[in-house]
Amino acid sequence: METHPFAAAPAGSPTLDSLPVEPLLTSEFDTDPGSVYERLRSTYGPVAPVGLMGVPVWLVLDYREVLEVLRNDSVWRRDVRHWRARAEGRLPRDWPLLAGYEVRQTMFFDDEEHRAARLTHHSAMRPFQDGHSPEGWELRAAVAKYADDLIGMLAAESGTSGFADLAAQYTRPLLLMVTTKLFGCPVELGDEMVMEMWRMLDGGPDAGPATERALGAMIRLAAHRRSRPGEDLTSYMLLSDPTLSDEQLGRELFMNAVYLNDITGNMVCNTLLEVLRGNATVRRSVVTGQIGETVNRAALVNPPTANLCFRFAGRDVRLGNFWIRAGDIVSPSVAAAHRDLLAIGTSHLVDSAVSTRAHLAWGAGPHQCPSAARELAGMIVTTAVGRIFEHFARAELTLPPDQLPWRTGPVVRGLRLLPVRYELSPGAPVASRTGGSSAAADVGGEGEVAVVAPGASGRGGSGLLGALRRMMFGGRRGGG
Repeated sequence: METHPFAAAPAGSPTLDSLPVEPLLTSEFDTDPGSVYERLRSTYGPVAPVGLMGVPVWLVLDYREVLEVLRNDSVWRRDVRHWRARAEGRLPRDWPLLAGYEVRQTMFFDDEEHRAARLTHHSAMRPFQDGHSPEGWELRAAVAKYADDLIGMLAAESGTSGFADLAAQYTRPLLLMVTTKLFGCPVELGDEMVMEMWRMLDGGPDAGPATERALGAMIRLAAHRRSRPGEDLTSYMLLSDPTLSDEQLGRELFMNAVYLNDITGNMVCNTLLEVLRGNATVRRSVVTGQIGETVNRAALVNPPTANLCFRFAGRDVRLGNFWIRAGDIVSPSVAAAHRDLLAIGTSHLVDSAVSTRAHLAWGAGPHQCPSAARELAGMIVTTAVGRIFEHFARAELTLPPDQLPWRTGPVVRGLRLLPVRYELSPGAPVASRTGGSSAAADVGGEGEVAVVAPGASGRGGSGLLGALRRMMFGGRRGGG
């Protein structure tokens, strides 16, 4: 690494490797991560040394310090090649979180390379961001239609009243359909592709191979769209930067798919949960049509990405009560920062519409989620949530909120399931039990190339419709 003309850490200040660290991912963290964040904060202050699957990491806990890390990209670098332990070969060979960071794409670029890649993304996404453009209008109409058709499929299979899992039977298939539409995928990504993303983000033993399988499918999609361009994000990425190779474009699609499916899907479920758990402020927001405010509050209370992408110190720097050495790894915790933010303002902050917009679910600084992508994700979330409460006359949780199962992992904060007892409103859509969802049948369009992760199951029917039915009504696998 290049040298910097800045003061080094004082002699005798503890290094990350010299400090005793407690494992972050424990059974306590699985059930109550907030209490873990608070204990670490009370012990160490705004920054704490923790063990992450056997690797020491600085976990940033306080809102002010998290903002500093996110905003100052001249000090806090995103390129994994700045990580000293990796460069020195001191990481476990099979450390599961490394696989995703080794995928060279925009999220892990710095400086001019990063700025140029963001321009490509912004240019490609701009038509879909604008609700008045043909592409933007069509996508918005499609999201609403997919949501209606999934509710119709639920009614056809389970009746106009009954029980449903709004994670598996609504949110996951909806985001899969949107991804298929937006990316111009010729047949399907399939439920297996979504599971590969879960495996990568949850950091399980199959994280490395899952990353390779998902990335391979995206590279095949890039090659297909290069030969047959259309009105989709993949083709517009190529139009914006024709120098992109299939592998480079596949990497960009891969990370976009992770955020579109997993992170946006978590935000849909977390927003639905905030309404269903009975918070009066949230209910008022929904009743008055302020769904965007409901989404903001859900992002503040349960951010879909609990801990953002790692940063690596570009030089020795003081943060909290510690000196962070050049090349150290830092994990900015949005979930812990939001707890800090809520504690500062207590009830006034919770009820304030302005304060909820201070959430960091989209990140902050030069690497925050691009504006076009934020607008797109916000549209998907508000449409998905709005359609549920437009078509459901009644919905209530069938488990106490504190007994809902959450995915375990160092990155995401997402529900494994969202079980409800529901009753549909008169006039809600009901799909044909044999014909299925018209939107589901329409997605994909072209049948000559199957872009599916190797090993994807063919149970329960073929094509996207079969994948949706497997996800919604049986044959589902565990996530991670």
